[in-house]
Amino acid sequence: MIGTVRDQRPLLPMEKESPLMSLFDHPLLLGFEHFERTLERVAKLSPEGYPPYNIERLAADRLRITLAVAGFSEDELSVQIADGQLVVRGKQEPEMRERIFLHRGIAGRQFQRTFVLADGIEIGSATLERGLLHIELERPAVEPDIRTIPIRRADRVRQPNEASSLDIEEKA
Repeated sequence: MIGTVRDQRPLLPMEKESPLMSLFDHPLLLGFEHFERTLERVAKLSPEGYPPYNIERLAADRLRITLAVAGFSEDELSVQIADGQLVVRGKQEPEMRERIFLHRGIAGRQFQRTFVLADGIEIGSATLERGLLHIELERPAVEPDIRTIPIRRADRVRQPNEASSLDIEEKA
């Protein structure tokens, strides 16, 4: 019996009701498992809006991420690359003297903001200027990898325990 999904359309032959099946399990998509892991990481990212940020395209191969981190010093911020992700953390040390706020509108809490990076993206620099953390990203030009694979002609089918001329040459 053919399974169905919520919209009651019949499942295609490549679709299965198994939760372990994904688009990347298709036999023509060999070696794309890292895309599936990246999509899973993106889906798990926190939708929290602090700190706010912008992403700008500076050139065809350059981006800038700008985070509003008012009140944080360079020592209270960290920028790291971990598992293909750019991770920006901020943690302020508690103030030594006690203050009494009549209104507190400036956030002074710790944060972690994560961005999933495409393959080949490199961090150029990170600068803090007037409460804005600028992170420059670059994608170096990649030379196309074109190789020709030689095709050998098999004169006859070898028996499993029969040595080929290549095997004999390697042993010598």
